[in-house]
Amino acid sequence: MPVIWMIMDCQVHKFENDIRLVHKQVDNTRVIHCGYAIDIGSRDEDIHQLGIAHFWEHMAFKGTQKRKAYHIISRLDSVGGELNAFTTKEKVFFYASVLSEHFDMAAELLTDIAFYSIFPEKQVEKERIVILDEMAMYLDNPDDAIQDDFDKVVFGKHTLGHNILGTTDTVNSIQKNDFRTFINDNLNNNKIVFSVVGPKSFKETLKTSGKYIQKIPDHYSDKSRLKPSPGHGQRITEDKSFGRAYCAIGKEAYSVKDQDRIPFFMLTNILGGPAMNSRLNLSLREKYGYVYSVDASYTSYSDTGLFGIYFGTENKYLNRSIKIVLAELKKLRERKMGSLQLHRAKQQIKGQLAISEENNTNVMLMMGRSLIDLDRVDPLDSVFRQVDQQTSASMCRIAEEMLSAGQLNYLIFNPLENGHNK
Repeated sequence: MPVIWMIMDCQVHKFENDIRLVHKQVDNTRVIHCGYAIDIGSRDEDIHQLGIAHFWEHMAFKGTQKRKAYHIISRLDSVGGELNAFTTKEKVFFYASVLSEHFDMAAELLTDIAFYSIFPEKQVEKERIVILDEMAMYLDNPDDAIQDDFDKVVFGKHTLGHNILGTTDTVNSIQKNDFRTFINDNLNNNKIVFSVVGPKSFKETLKTSGKYIQKIPDHYSDKSRLKPSPGHGQRITEDKSFGRAYCAIGKEAYSVKDQDRIPFFMLTNILGGPAMNSRLNLSLREKYGYVYSVDASYTSYSDTGLFGIYFGTENKYLNRSIKIVLAELKKLRERKMGSLQLHRAKQQIKGQLAISEENNTNVMLMMGRSLIDLDRVDPLDSVFRQVDQQTSASMCRIAEEMLSAGQLNYLIFNPLENGHNK
């Protein structure tokens, strides 16, 4: 029998084909945001398939059993809606935003492109060119290129180390039948969530979306993901034809299920989050003027995670900048934050999280991802409680565990001038 239960301030319904609907009602809007979160990503590719998950995301818009590409892209545009998709290491998302009166249209279209694409051969060839151009664009952008290449430094030959876009050779080799093989090998209905945020009631949402979701065929796979082996810190330097030096520093981190995930996210935010008062921004930019921007990020996966610090600078300031970064990491390991510092850090992260939840698209995507990874959706108050529970001692413990200098990996893009090292 179908199951309905409450989590957070949202409701979940499990259909007989094991696909779940998660819904949050928001009354002060006329727009509904909805989408499929599918637990397939680039880490699920075999070595000869690199880039196929992202290629599938593109091809979903290029033709289904009953629509051609033009009819897909025009369907929601004609009523002022938006249709979009993206691919991560572990997920593919197909989602839309429309006036609530057009929810039926959006639910039907999303189901069509996510599960009934036919991958027309002519469209495969056209989209191959688009993706190769996208790859070239990313390679020409040092900020994107170093983050993609750093995955390989941290995870090595593991599938998490592969670029989501794939390689030129693999993208050129992918053919129509490869998409269906890849999907059939990896798709699990119990790892598919249709997420909805908007003004419609749960009853209305269930009735409308159920017309399409319950008709999706059963898909089950026994393919499992391999957890990466612990790596060792290494330093890699590559010569690049960029005008400046670029550096990435980091390592493997906590998984999405680890109890230290929230405090480590908080620690990363203190170090190099989006606020201008982050420690790295204050030291590298405000005090010394070595960088235009510096970021510290933490991404959690189902069985591991990735922590990274990224910045670009003039080559003559590179080593000084690295020393400053290491000094800031040492402070977090060895100096307990004072009560006022810790209080301010907690207030900052809670404010950032609350502002993020004001974006209903973000909430819709978060609910789908969380239900797949954790079988729950934590309310914001629950996250706040985890933040408030942190002490100066617990933050030092996590910093010592995660930010020790000897464990870190380095990737440096060394600038070239007229084909020679500067």
